[in-house]
Amino acid sequence: MAAILSSSLFASSCLPKPVSHSRTHTASSLLKARASLLQDNEEKVIVQDSFPSKSSPLHTTNGKSSVDSIGTSAFEKGIIKVEQSVNIFLTDSVIKILDTLYHDRHYARFYVLETIARVPYFAFMSVLHMYESFGWWRRADYLKVHFAESWNEMHHLLIMEELGGNAWWFDRFLAQHIAIFYYIMTVLMYAISPRMAYHFSECVESHAFETYDKFIKVQGEELKKMPPPEIAVKYYTGDDLYLFDEFQTSRVPNSRRPKIDNLYDVFLNIRDDEAEHCKTMKACQIHGNLRSPHSYAEDDDDVSACALEVDCEGIVDCLKKSVNPDPAKVK
Repeated sequence: MAAILSSSLFASSCLPKPVSHSRTHTASSLLKARASLLQDNEEKVIVQDSFPSKSSPLHTTNGKSSVDSIGTSAFEKGIIKVEQSVNIFLTDSVIKILDTLYHDRHYARFYVLETIARVPYFAFMSVLHMYESFGWWRRADYLKVHFAESWNEMHHLLIMEELGGNAWWFDRFLAQHIAIFYYIMTVLMYAISPRMAYHFSECVESHAFETYDKFIKVQGEELKKMPPPEIAVKYYTGDDLYLFDEFQTSRVPNSRRPKIDNLYDVFLNIRDDEAEHCKTMKACQIHGNLRSPHSYAEDDDDVSACALEVDCEGIVDCLKKSVNPDPAKVK
């Protein structure tokens, strides 16, 4: 069952697939070219090109699903659709609750969203650390990127707290208790099907993007008259932006450097952060596809690093591989 749930899904992704030894030296030049393109289009963030918020990643513009192009069985496609349907139902249910409670209290809604949004990265790291303890997993890039994602979301949360989003006891109580349930659910989901867990997180980040995008379009002129929170200025314009670059896996390091002159700039960059999270979560749905943006530059120094990494997906797959290890790696 785990083998079925854990197979690769999508032909397209925001990230290139892990670079083979023969392609290592071409990666740097490709990334440099991509950096120039990204800098030219810095102000234009279109998350819908990465994934439509309500449509399945199986859908493509030519009418065929990407799994069809890689010969995925009808049974597995059915499992994928069930997983995604469950995720969309859960996301829509939470959105309806938030719409009811926070239709005119924006900062409180953002506080709740950011409290929830960083939880899956804690859950991913918890499961991966457990796998590491048993010797089942040695992919450092996943831990680095997920920690950087949680660091980014934590600063979003600090910004909302500075803006007064956590002023009411009820809002804190609701957000924290949803977070506890969400953490437990994500740990179990990630242990069974990482693909499903990443897709669910993609749905959450998609909603966050759409929420901020709508807010800045409606409130933009007022936001431009307001000063930015101090924590936002420190986070986005500080001297050490390594972790800021690390979570943006569709970009090369140093290709995005925000300006923060007012509150509008703050929300614009938070929205753009959510778009980057969306792209990363989509890339993660292809097993083994995630790479740290900084790791490409390191390939020239250590081309054998990826070959030494132990890998498995889902707890059943990990247990199976621990009983029947790959002879090539047991030397």
